[in-house]
Amino acid sequence: MSEPLHPAAPHHLPPFITAPGDTDVLMVVVGIVLIGAVLAVGNLYLHLHTLPERMAHKSQKLQFEIVAVLGLLALFTHNHLFWVIGLFLAMVDLPDFGTPLRRIAGSVDKMAGVAPEEDPAEAPHEAASHAAATAGAARPGAAKSEVQGHA
Repeated sequence: MSEPLHPAAPHHLPPFITAPGDTDVLMVVVGIVLIGAVLAVGNLYLHLHTLPERMAHKSQKLQFEIVAVLGLLALFTHNHLFWVIGLFLAMVDLPDFGTPLRRIAGSVDKMAGVAPEEDPAEAPHEAASHAAATAGAARPGAAKSEVQGHA
């Protein structure tokens, strides 16, 4: 027993109009598509947001921690300037001033006759060969050919 249509209603209804009590298929499909679109856009945003951090990590930059902090600041403060600064910082190669200065200090220590300090960043086998070289140089009777060079 179906109820007759209202006299003002058109006789042919489009398929997306459902009868009372039936499941609205169009609404369910649009809801699923909407949830998928929100998740896809969120994933794209987070992937783009972490671009500077991934660039700095991939190239083993010294300023990786600074880029990571700038990315977090940009995420939580919604200030895009932090993200842009992090992106530029991830693209720039900062010069390594530490290694040449460490070598200069080691050479000056060697010229002064002071035993150089152990460098925690130096590999253990390099430290052992360096210690052997300084011990050989400290012997008064050691010939120059026996002394191993540093670097």
